Amino acid sequence: MFKIGNIEIDNPIVAGPMAGISDSAFRELLFENGAQLVYTDMVSDKAIVYKNDKTLKMCQIDDRYHPVAIQLFGSEVDTMVKAAIYLDRETNADIIDINMGCPMTKVIKTGAGSALMRNPDLATEIVSKIIENVKKPVTVKMRLGFSTKEINYLSLAKRLDGVGVSAICLHTRTRSQMYEGKGDWSHVKILKKELTIPLIGNGDIRDVQDIERRLLETGCDGVMIARALIGDPFLISKGLSYLKGEPLEDISSEKRFAMCLRHAKKLCSLYGEDMGMRKMREIASHYLRGLPNSAKVKAKTNSITTYAQLETILNEYLYDLSLN
Repeated sequence: MFKIGNIEIDNPIVAGPMAGISDSAFRELLFENGAQLVYTDMVSDKAIVYKNDKTLKMCQIDDRYHPVAIQLFGSEVDTMVKAAIYLDRETNADIIDINMGCPMTKVIKTGAGSALMRNPDLATEIVSKIIENVKKPVTVKMRLGFSTKEINYLSLAKRLDGVGVSAICLHTRTRSQMYEGKGDWSHVKILKKELTIPLIGNGDIRDVQDIERRLLETGCDGVMIARALIGDPFLISKGLSYLKGEPLEDISSEKRFAMCLRHAKKLCSLYGEDMGMRKMREIASHYLRGLPNSAKVKAKTNSITTYAQLETILNEYLYDLSLN
């Protein structure tokens, strides 16, 4: 479908990075549902340079699932280059992605994430120096700008294209919008006409119709889905079927709950049951999205401590649904 450096991406549906979500357990489910390119949670340049054990473990990529882009954030040339060299030489990630889109205050305060868009000279220098020092393709994920008065994605993206970045992902909001309101996809269409490299659009992709519409409207090479995949990794396989004109699979409650339990089991394997189920508290309710009378069930999943508890809750709910 398109290439990022020497990496062939065979379909246009890309799974984006989400803090605390995009670990190897979740990525495995996404690949199994047809994802062609999956991003990791963002990792800190300084944490890599200082050999933080937790961060280095986040950089480990399962040999069975590729391609994977590791997303790196930071704001200093020296540490960003050193961290990128580590990712290039010491991990089996396929792509190194530079974060210029994170809107969180704790990241912005360090000059990283969306704050880098306020300093295009520094942003360009970081990317240029990284490209000079690594062999893997380097990409950038950015927003429209820091605020509605600082929309500068077009000029910055063209500069990054000029120094050799292999692809750009454009989130269709500004930093000041955070995740509120609606993204403006007209900017994706504008940027696509100006680049010589692949462009991925991101923002408000919630169903299969959104996937097709955004591809057709903008001419972008791919669409990135993030939050809509939490609790619904099936969206990727359904989206691929929709693009091919094939009938969509009806995802039953049984299949949805089975996926939820598989997700939980993988988290327990990755983190241990205690931490794995703590993480699952934030995720389980998403698998119940849109189902009747789910509020009480969601409340129960918010306090689970063991895999067995989650299994019991879902089995009881499945029985209740069968009676309706």
